[in-house]
Amino acid sequence: MLKTILLFFLISSFANAQISGCTDPLSKNYNPLATINNGSCQYASLKIKPQYSKKLSDSIKETSGLISFNNLLWTHNDDHDKTIYGLDSLGTIKRKIILDKVKNNDWEEISQDSTHIYIGDFGNNYAGNRTDLHILKIEKESFLEGNANIETISFQYSNQTDFSPKKQNTTNFDCEAFIVSKDSIYLFTKEWNTSKTSIYAIPNKSGNHVAQLKDTLDTKGLVTGATYLESKKLIVLCGYSKIGKPFLYLLYDYKNNAFLSGNKRRITIKLPIIQIEGIATKDGLHYYLTNESLIRKPILNIPQQIHYFDLSTILQSYLHK
Repeated sequence: MLKTILLFFLISSFANAQISGCTDPLSKNYNPLATINNGSCQYASLKIKPQYSKKLSDSIKETSGLISFNNLLWTHNDDHDKTIYGLDSLGTIKRKIILDKVKNNDWEEISQDSTHIYIGDFGNNYAGNRTDLHILKIEKESFLEGNANIETISFQYSNQTDFSPKKQNTTNFDCEAFIVSKDSIYLFTKEWNTSKTSIYAIPNKSGNHVAQLKDTLDTKGLVTGATYLESKKLIVLCGYSKIGKPFLYLLYDYKNNAFLSGNKRRITIKLPIIQIEGIATKDGLHYYLTNESLIRKPILNIPQQIHYFDLSTILQSYLHK
């Protein structure tokens, strides 16, 4: 009788045991027995191309961020222009809203939550020594009414102690991407020296804050944009290598806000040398990306564009499991 009871407990324990491993069927090392994703998935190289690309208006040659909100895609320029442009899916400007109460020093990214739009005035590549890094927090309702209610979230990096001017495009304290969660903002830096991105967190409230370093990811390129579906535990970063090759970097199926604890997949975009700057999605399957104008005569003459991508074959099974 005792042996039977022991055998029963052994079988029950085995049946209820949690097996750690790669849980993504699209990976090279998928373990069908795994019940806990331990972030070990490895992927074959993948290149994707846009379903279409359309030239944008010359009004937004410096397009530098993108969100999907109120049935439009919203973007902005990264220098001086204080206009937020609402686009349709083909990139045609349908609406303009001017934020005349603030200044555009270097707007590098736009993000959102359910009630607010956020604009990151934290471009820092010129000398790496800005001390006025901040994010504008804009109430959506007042924004659409043309009388934006704006708060300011200021910050500095916890591990930046040297503010002496650096040679242009050499600092690791530049930033062009962030996401907004329920109570925090997460910055993804653009590290010119290392081609990595470091993740910093600050509170999602007005005031002066110290951005705390959380983790670092080797993206093998410069991160310039981010889009986030919090309920789906999905982040998609965009950027380009130092020689201008664009890419996406997917982070998904992670634990809590440990964004690097889940699947990490880099995807090459089949486009010529291009400065991808903004990324947005409505459903996690279909994405819009923008690139700014890039002119280096006589070699390069790349116009500002919007690109549409379908990632259903990559993310459908995860988002609808």
